[in-house]
Amino acid sequence: MQPVRPEHPNLPARAMQRWADATVRVPGARRVLLHPVIARPGYWFATGAGLLWGTVLSLGRIRSEGGVIVARNCPRWAFGRGGTTIGAVYLTHNNISSNVLEHEAVHRAQWKKYGMTFIPLYIAAGAVASTNRFEVEAGLTKGGYA
Repeated sequence: MQPVRPEHPNLPARAMQRWADATVRVPGARRVLLHPVIARPGYWFATGAGLLWGTVLSLGRIRSEGGVIVARNCPRWAFGRGGTTIGAVYLTHNNISSNVLEHEAVHRAQWKKYGMTFIPLYIAAGAVASTNRFEVEAGLTKGGYA
């Protein structure tokens, strides 16, 4: 499957695309970066950071729900769009329908698979949800994009 690229990526997105493309060309790099021994600690680190961020910003209003740890009532500047998943933690103000939580649970699984490499890979996939392979995989309709 050919990767989908945004038509006019900004500078950080171009840099992430170059990094992702270069990494894929290095023999064995994908296997090493995505090996659970490498990816899992990145997922744990991201989850810890998300828990810290979410606990502080939601004033402790966190609970496990729908396959993610939800930090609700966070200020709207603290996340993108309706909410953002960092590791296993979903930061949001009040966007917690069952469909959205299913969508965010897929992002949690993506974090678990890719670890910290999820950040540059997600950025390289582009800002347009309909062409971002991670958003498509999580379900555009469930995520409120379609």
